[in-house]
Amino acid sequence: MRRALALTHLEDTDLGAQVNDRLILRGTVDSDPDEDHGAPMVVIDGREISWDELGRMVATFEGWQFKLEFRDRSDEV
Repeated sequence: MRRALALTHLEDTDLGAQVNDRLILRGTVDSDPDEDHGAPMVVIDGREISWDELGRMVATFEGWQFKLEFRDRSDEV
């Protein structure tokens, strides 16, 4: 658990949060109490990331492949 918390996945830039040079995003899907449409919230590095912000972060990887994997919180990272 401590090892997972020590890893960071985002880097703050003049353009906002960006995927850091490890090219991996890890986070959690959570509920958003302020959302009326039931859309989930994404939390990366302890920060709430909007779907628009996540879209801007991954737009730089247009044409790249990705793997989206869901894992139980108790699984070791």
